[in-house]
Amino acid sequence: MVLMWLVVFRLLAAIPIPGVDAESLRTFFEGNQLFGFLNIFSGGALSNLSIMMLGVSPYITATIIMQLLTMIFPKMKAMYYEEGAQGRAKFNRYSRFLTVPLALMQSYGFLKILESQQVIHPLGFSEMLPNIIVIAAGSTVLMWIGELITEYKVGNGISLLIFSGIVSSLPNTVRSAFLSYTPSLMPTYIAFVVLSVLIIAGVVFVNQGERKIPVSYAKRIRGNRMYGGATSYLPLRVNQAGVIPIIFAISILLFPQFLSQILAIFSSDLSQQIFEFINRLFNNQIFYSAIYFVLVVVFTYFYTSITFDPKEISKNLQRNGGFIPGIRPGESTGDFLAKLTKRITFFGAIFLGFVAVLPNVTQLLTGVQILTIGGTALLIVVSVALESMKQIDSQLVMREYEGIQ
Repeated sequence: MVLMWLVVFRLLAAIPIPGVDAESLRTFFEGNQLFGFLNIFSGGALSNLSIMMLGVSPYITATIIMQLLTMIFPKMKAMYYEEGAQGRAKFNRYSRFLTVPLALMQSYGFLKILESQQVIHPLGFSEMLPNIIVIAAGSTVLMWIGELITEYKVGNGISLLIFSGIVSSLPNTVRSAFLSYTPSLMPTYIAFVVLSVLIIAGVVFVNQGERKIPVSYAKRIRGNRMYGGATSYLPLRVNQAGVIPIIFAISILLFPQFLSQILAIFSSDLSQQIFEFINRLFNNQIFYSAIYFVLVVVFTYFYTSITFDPKEISKNLQRNGGFIPGIRPGESTGDFLAKLTKRITFFGAIFLGFVAVLPNVTQLLTGVQILTIGGTALLIVVSVALESMKQIDSQLVMREYEGIQ
C-alpha cells in the first residue's frame, strides 16, 4: 500500500498547470539555488509546475509555527507534552488546519514569482483563483497521503515522500553527468564519489551513535511480589532530530521570497524590489552557506528540545522508581540530562550543518556545480532509509519474525 501511494504521488507530480513557458522555467531554476532545493523536495513537481508543486512545504511551515507556539503559550505546551497521545493528535490536527491557509498564501506568492520572471503569462483573477485552489488542494492531498503512509508504520510519511522525490531525480542526474562528461572533469567525478561514500558512512555513524546512560530501579514490594532491582539504560542519540532541521532550514530560507510576492497585493513595485534583493543576497554562496549552516544548527537544538524533555524523563524515572547512579532523582536528574543532551547534540548539529553546506563549499573551491545538492540529498536519503529500516525491523520482531538486522 505504501508503494501504491508513492506511485500516486509520482503520477500527480506529472500533471502540470496550464500556460507554462518551458524554456523560461528551465532558466529560472538554473539561476535560483533555493528553488532548486525546493524542487528536489517536491520530487520534481516544482520544475514541472505540477499541481503538487508546493510539495509538503506548507505542512512543514505549519509544523514549525505550531512548535514555536508551544514555547509561547503554556496551554499549547501542555497539550503537546502532558495530554499524551490524545493531546498529540489534537496538536497535529491543528497543524493540518493551519496548512490550508498557508498553502493558499504560498500558492499565490509562487505564482506571482513566476509571473515576475515571465515563466508564466500574467494571470487575471479568473485564472489566478482556480490555479491557487488547485495548487493548495494538491499540497493538502499530499499531506493526507503522508499521513496515510505514516499509519502503516514503515517510516514517517512526509519524510518518505521527500525521499521518493529525491530518488526519482537520481536517474536524470546520473544521465546528465554522463552526457556532460569530459576527461578534464575526472577529478571532480572521483571527488564526488569519494565524498558520497564518506557522507553516507558519516550519516550512518552519527545516526546510529548514542550515549547509553545507566538507569537502576529500586526494589519495591507490592502484595506478595517484588518489583524492580533491575538495571537498564537510557539511550541518548547523537542526532535525535534526524533530517527535520534541514527541512525546517530550507523552509525558512524560502519563506522571505514567498512573503515578498504576497506584498504584491499592496505594491507590485515594492514586491519586485524586495524579491530581487533577496535573490541577489541568497545567490551569494558564502552568505547563503553561512545562514544555512546557522539555521541547521539552531533547528537541531530546537527540535531536540521539543522531542526530548529532560524534566519529563526525570519525572517518569522517579515515578517508576528509577534513578541514575550517582545523581539525585528529580530535578538533579533533569539538570544532568539537559546538560548531557546539549553536549551530545552539539556534535550532531555541527555534523548536520557541515553536510548541508559541504556541496556549496565544494562548488566554491572547484567552480563546478555537479556537487551543488549532493550532501543534503544523500543525508536525507540515508537517514530516511535507516529510520524506515528500524521501523520495519521492529514490526517484524513484534510479529515474531527474525527481523532484517
